[in-house]
Amino acid sequence: MSTVRETRSGRAAKVKKEEGEGDLPGAWAAYGRLLQHLRKRAGLTQQQLGEAIGYSVEQVASVEQGRRPAKAAFTRAADRVLEAGGILEVLQDEVDRAKLPRFFRNFAVIEAEVVSRFSFDPLLVPGLLQTEAYARAVFAGHCPPLSAEIIDQHTEARLSRQKLLTRVPLAELSFIVSEEALRNPVGDAEVMRGQWQRLLEVGASRNVEVQVMPAASGFHPGLNGPFVVLETNQHQHLGYVESQEVGCVIREPAEVSAFGLRYGKLRSQALNCEESARLIERLVGET
Repeated sequence: MSTVRETRSGRAAKVKKEEGEGDLPGAWAAYGRLLQHLRKRAGLTQQQLGEAIGYSVEQVASVEQGRRPAKAAFTRAADRVLEAGGILEVLQDEVDRAKLPRFFRNFAVIEAEVVSRFSFDPLLVPGLLQTEAYARAVFAGHCPPLSAEIIDQHTEARLSRQKLLTRVPLAELSFIVSEEALRNPVGDAEVMRGQWQRLLEVGASRNVEVQVMPAASGFHPGLNGPFVVLETNQHQHLGYVESQEVGCVIREPAEVSAFGLRYGKLRSQALNCEESARLIERLVGET
């Protein structure tokens, strides 16, 4: 099935959907078929495999049928019991990525391999820095409402993306977050306290910089909205913008260059890393 979308040049173009509304991700189905093959090779029933790895037969069946994604703990246990030699674990990143909203998946593939990633976030703490509790609060506020299962899946996928923070080789990461985003109570006071502490912890990493754009700082380039500038492992520079569940990867060199200039301006206008950490520490102390 295809839809019609207007391109940036104004021309109408047919865009084929990645998946139908009711379709399940192909990565889950591929993982399930491989799991079933390995289980049968080992001479185990679904019941026996479930007992060996600590999951119910219904959970094993759902994963094999591609109806539910395997969690990392499931994969590690199944890989060990089935003596799969890490084959299932190789697929886990794809399984996790397929839990993300459709519009974000292509960018997530690019993001996982970047050399550098710089972002400005005026409304929320960026996903790569969110705690589990904060992320759940964000997804719980989705309109229209998401099911508990989808909230779980999106949260798991968001936390899985955070492997980029410590991946080897290290990526150079810079986050500029508005003070308004930090003060916006997403969740209760405990959620926010945990989120601020998380920012302090991550900001202490040698490959991560966290800066705060102070409130009432006047006009700055970030008022036009959030954006990301990144360099791929092929040393290609790209931009990314997102709003209301529509994401767009920017490849045009002149536009990416403009993003870079804006980010440089924002870095100079934001509090430096030390000043930002002191502001966040004050927020922790206020709760």
